Amino acid sequence: MSFNLAPGTVLGDAVTAIEQAMPEMGLPATIHGSFQGVAQAFQDSLTNQPLLIAVALVAVYIVLGVLYESYIHPITILSTLPSAGVGALLALLLCRTELSLMAIIGIILLIGIVKKNAIMMIDFALDAERRTHKSAVDAIFQACLLRFRPITMTTMAALLGALPLALGIGTGAELRRPLGITIVGGLLFSQLLTLYTTQSSTCTSTAFASGVRSSARDPNGVLRQRRLRRR
Repeated sequence: MSFNLAPGTVLGDAVTAIEQAMPEMGLPATIHGSFQGVAQAFQDSLTNQPLLIAVALVAVYIVLGVLYESYIHPITILSTLPSAGVGALLALLLCRTELSLMAIIGIILLIGIVKKNAIMMIDFALDAERRTHKSAVDAIFQACLLRFRPITMTTMAALLGALPLALGIGTGAELRRPLGITIVGGLLFSQLLTLYTTQSSTCTSTAFASGVRSSARDPNGVLRQRRLRRR
């Protein structure tokens, strides 16, 4: 059997409706149904979505690790991504839009767009630590103050560019709307939280790295301090 999509209906809604209707038809147990063609490719793409996101995150971590020559700073930069993902999912829920393939593409695009906020702040903070010998807390705080305007400008530019996709009408609008909704929602939510999460993650990662270095340099001193604390 073949089917066509009604005007204004996306393929994901059609696949869901067919899957819900098949058990209600009362077919014998010996008869099994499966999708072919575009519908089968759509289902295959849904099963590979978590793997695609994981591969994208690993690739970004490797590139950032090579650039910063550190294992810690890439994690600090990637800590801004959960807020973008949460914002994209909340926007989809508010707009009553399903998590389609285009929405997943929008989330993958957010990985590249949102992490530049943390990169701008961490670059400035590292430079301030090296030149002015400031502490990590003071350096990242100053970076948040001085990089707030360029971060807002670049975020608004990307957000306004995706806004026509979220509000677009006409032929193919149902295909483009999830992409625009995820980008707009993710950028708005991440813009509100990035300045706070980046500071906290930077301070935590710096404290962890300094603790590891001190324990590696003087393990006996650390053990003595622990024994004294226990006593």
